[in-house]
Amino acid sequence: MIGQSMINIGNQARLRLSGIATAVFLLGFILFASRWIEMIPLAALIGVMFVVSQKTFAWGSFRLFGQVPKADIFVGLLVAGITVISDLAIAVITGVIISALVFAWEHAKKIQAKTTLDVDGKKIYALEGTLFFASTSAFQSLFSPADDPQQVVIDFKAARVVDHSALAAIDTLAMKYQAAGKTLRLRHLSRIAGSCCTMPRALLR
Repeated sequence: MIGQSMINIGNQARLRLSGIATAVFLLGFILFASRWIEMIPLAALIGVMFVVSQKTFAWGSFRLFGQVPKADIFVGLLVAGITVISDLAIAVITGVIISALVFAWEHAKKIQAKTTLDVDGKKIYALEGTLFFASTSAFQSLFSPADDPQQVVIDFKAARVVDHSALAAIDTLAMKYQAAGKTLRLRHLSRIAGSCCTMPRALLR
Protein backbone atom coordinates (compact mmCIF):
# COMPACT_ATOMS: atom_id res chain seq x y z
CA MET A 1 0.00 0.00 0.00
CA ILE A 2 2.90 2.35 0.73
CA GLY A 3 4.40 1.54 -2.67
CA GLN A 4 1.06 2.06 -4.41
CA SER A 5 0.58 5.42 -2.69
CA MET A 6 4.08 6.52 -3.74
CA ILE A 7 3.43 5.45 -7.34
CA ASN A 8 0.15 7.39 -7.34
CA ILE A 9 1.91 10.52 -6.12
CA GLY A 10 4.78 10.00 -8.55
CA ASN A 11 2.27 9.91 -11.43
CA GLN A 12 0.57 13.12 -10.25
CA ALA A 13 -2.48 11.23 -8.91
CA ARG A 14 -2.87 13.41 -5.83
CA LEU A 15 -6.67 13.46 -5.40
CA ARG A 16 -8.64 11.24 -3.06
CA LEU A 17 -10.12 9.46 -6.05
CA SER A 18 -6.76 7.81 -6.79
CA GLY A 19 -6.60 6.23 -3.34
CA ILE A 20 -10.23 5.14 -3.53
CA ALA A 21 -9.70 3.60 -6.98
CA THR A 22 -6.62 1.73 -5.73
CA ALA A 23 -8.56 0.30 -2.78
CA VAL A 24 -11.53 -0.71 -4.95
CA PHE A 25 -9.35 -2.46 -7.55
CA LEU A 26 -7.38 -4.25 -4.85
CA LEU A 27 -10.61 -5.40 -3.18
CA GLY A 28 -11.91 -6.60 -6.54
CA PHE A 29 -8.73 -8.60 -7.18
CA ILE A 30 -9.02 -10.26 -3.75
CA LEU A 31 -12.75 -11.08 -3.94
CA PHE A 32 -13.35 -11.83 -7.60
CA ALA A 33 -10.07 -12.28 -9.46
CA SER A 34 -7.95 -14.28 -7.03
CA ARG A 35 -7.93 -17.37 -9.27
CA TRP A 36 -6.44 -15.33 -12.13
CA ILE A 37 -4.01 -13.51 -9.85
CA GLU A 38 -2.69 -16.90 -8.70
CA MET A 39 -1.84 -17.72 -12.32
CA ILE A 40 0.69 -14.89 -12.50
CA PRO A 41 4.20 -16.37 -12.18
CA LEU A 42 6.00 -15.45 -8.96
CA ALA A 43 8.98 -14.24 -10.99
CA ALA A 44 6.74 -11.64 -12.66
CA LEU A 45 5.49 -10.40 -9.29
CA ILE A 46 9.09 -10.14 -8.08
CA GLY A 47 9.87 -8.00 -11.13
CA VAL A 48 6.92 -5.75 -10.29
CA MET A 49 8.18 -5.37 -6.72
CA PHE A 50 11.64 -4.42 -8.02
CA VAL A 51 10.03 -1.66 -10.09
CA VAL A 52 8.00 -0.51 -7.08
CA SER A 53 11.16 -0.43 -4.95
CA GLN A 54 13.06 1.50 -7.61
CA LYS A 55 10.31 4.09 -7.91
CA THR A 56 9.69 4.52 -4.19
CA PHE A 57 13.31 4.63 -3.02
CA ALA A 58 14.57 8.12 -2.22
CA TRP A 59 17.79 8.02 -4.23
CA GLY A 60 18.54 11.60 -3.28
CA SER A 61 19.12 10.49 0.29
CA PHE A 62 22.60 9.29 -0.69
CA ARG A 63 23.58 12.93 -1.20
CA LEU A 64 22.93 13.57 2.48
CA PHE A 65 25.78 11.29 3.56
CA GLY A 66 28.36 13.48 5.25
CA GLN A 67 25.84 16.29 5.80
CA VAL A 68 23.72 14.67 8.51
CA PRO A 69 24.79 13.15 11.85
CA LYS A 70 26.37 9.71 11.63
CA ALA A 71 23.79 8.38 14.06
CA ASP A 72 20.99 9.25 11.63
CA ILE A 73 22.79 7.50 8.80
CA PHE A 74 23.32 4.43 10.97
CA VAL A 75 19.66 4.30 11.99
CA GLY A 76 18.53 4.67 8.37
CA LEU A 77 20.78 1.86 7.15
CA LEU A 78 19.78 -0.34 10.08
CA VAL A 79 16.07 0.16 9.43
CA ALA A 80 16.57 -0.61 5.74
CA GLY A 81 18.50 -3.79 6.57
CA ILE A 82 15.94 -5.01 9.12
CA THR A 83 13.15 -4.32 6.63
CA VAL A 84 14.82 -6.62 4.11
CA ILE A 85 15.64 -9.33 6.66
CA SER A 86 12.43 -9.19 8.72
CA ASP A 87 9.56 -6.74 8.10
CA LEU A 88 8.75 -3.04 8.15
CA ALA A 89 6.99 -3.01 11.53
CA ILE A 90 9.96 -4.47 13.41
CA ALA A 91 12.31 -2.15 11.52
CA VAL A 92 10.33 0.95 12.46
CA ILE A 93 10.10 -0.06 16.14
CA THR A 94 13.85 -0.76 16.23
CA GLY A 95 14.61 2.57 14.57
CA VAL A 96 12.45 4.49 17.04
CA ILE A 97 14.11 2.79 20.04
CA ILE A 98 17.65 3.36 18.78
CA SER A 99 16.90 6.98 17.84
CA ALA A 100 15.51 7.61 21.33
CA LEU A 101 18.60 6.07 22.94
CA VAL A 102 20.94 8.12 20.73
CA PHE A 103 19.03 11.31 21.54
CA ALA A 104 19.16 10.56 25.28
CA TRP A 105 22.89 9.80 25.10
CA GLU A 106 23.74 12.97 23.15
CA HIS A 107 21.52 15.10 25.38
CA ALA A 108 23.05 13.66 28.55
CA LYS A 109 26.56 14.57 27.40
CA LYS A 110 25.66 18.25 27.26
CA ILE A 111 26.78 20.01 30.39
CA GLN A 112 27.29 23.74 30.88
CA ALA A 113 27.95 26.28 33.57
CA LYS A 114 26.94 29.90 34.11
CA THR A 115 29.57 31.99 35.86
CA THR A 116 29.00 34.93 38.19
CA LEU A 117 31.07 36.92 40.71
CA ASP A 118 29.61 37.64 44.15
CA VAL A 119 30.30 40.67 46.31
CA ASP A 120 33.24 38.93 48.00
CA GLY A 121 34.98 38.31 44.68
CA LYS A 122 34.22 34.59 44.60
CA LYS A 123 33.59 33.07 41.21
CA ILE A 124 30.48 30.90 41.17
CA TYR A 125 29.93 28.20 38.54
CA ALA A 126 26.23 27.29 38.35
CA LEU A 127 26.42 23.84 36.79
CA GLU A 128 23.59 22.55 34.58
CA GLY A 129 23.29 19.07 33.11
CA THR A 130 24.20 15.49 33.97
CA LEU A 131 27.71 14.64 35.08
CA PHE A 132 28.66 11.04 34.26
CA PHE A 133 31.40 9.21 32.40
CA ALA A 134 30.38 10.57 28.99
CA SER A 135 30.38 14.22 30.10
CA THR A 136 33.48 14.34 32.32
CA SER A 137 35.69 15.76 29.56
CA ALA A 138 33.22 18.55 28.86
CA PHE A 139 32.97 19.16 32.60
CA GLN A 140 36.73 19.59 32.97
CA SER A 141 36.85 22.02 30.03
CA LEU A 142 34.41 24.40 31.75
CA PHE A 143 36.98 25.45 34.36
CA SER A 144 40.27 27.33 34.20
CA PRO A 145 42.00 27.09 37.60
CA ALA A 146 44.93 29.23 36.50
CA ASP A 147 42.70 32.18 35.56
CA ASP A 148 40.07 31.92 38.30
CA PRO A 149 40.14 34.06 41.48
CA GLN A 150 41.38 32.77 44.83
CA GLN A 151 38.00 31.33 45.87
CA VAL A 152 35.75 29.35 43.53
CA VAL A 153 32.32 27.82 44.17
CA ILE A 154 30.63 25.14 42.05
CA ASP A 155 26.86 25.02 42.53
CA PHE A 156 25.34 21.60 41.73
CA LYS A 157 21.75 22.63 42.37
CA ALA A 158 20.72 22.26 38.70
CA ALA A 159 23.07 19.35 37.98
CA ARG A 160 23.09 15.61 38.63
CA VAL A 161 26.12 13.55 39.64
CA VAL A 162 25.45 10.02 38.40
CA ASP A 163 28.42 7.68 38.67
CA HIS A 164 31.91 7.17 40.09
CA SER A 165 33.55 8.72 37.01
CA ALA A 166 31.76 11.97 37.87
CA LEU A 167 33.12 11.87 41.42
CA ALA A 168 36.60 11.19 40.10
CA ALA A 169 36.29 14.18 37.76
CA ILE A 170 35.29 16.40 40.70
CA ASP A 171 38.27 15.13 42.72
CA THR A 172 40.61 15.79 39.80
CA LEU A 173 39.28 19.32 39.44
CA ALA A 174 39.71 19.93 43.18
CA MET A 175 43.33 18.81 42.99
CA LYS A 176 43.94 21.21 40.11
CA TYR A 177 42.64 24.12 42.17
CA GLN A 178 44.64 22.93 45.15
CA ALA A 179 47.80 22.77 43.03
CA ALA A 180 47.09 26.34 41.90
CA GLY A 181 46.87 27.43 45.56
CA LYS A 182 43.15 28.20 45.36
CA THR A 183 40.10 27.13 47.31
CA LEU A 184 37.27 25.20 45.67
CA ARG A 185 33.92 24.79 47.41
CA LEU A 186 31.08 22.56 46.28
CA ARG A 187 27.53 23.72 46.91
CA HIS A 188 24.32 21.65 46.85
CA LEU A 189 26.22 18.40 46.34
CA SER A 190 24.31 15.46 47.83
CA ARG A 191 25.66 13.90 51.00
CA ILE A 192 26.11 10.52 49.32
CA ALA A 193 28.18 12.06 46.53
CA GLY A 194 30.08 14.18 49.03
CA SER A 195 30.94 11.19 51.19
CA CYS A 196 32.45 9.43 48.18
CA CYS A 197 34.77 12.34 47.37
CA THR A 198 38.30 12.22 48.72
CA MET A 199 38.58 16.00 49.03
CA PRO A 200 38.45 17.62 52.50
CA ARG A 201 34.97 17.99 53.97
CA ALA A 202 35.62 21.70 54.48
CA LEU A 203 35.20 22.12 50.75
CA LEU A 204 31.66 20.71 50.84
CA ARG A 205 28.71 22.82 51.86
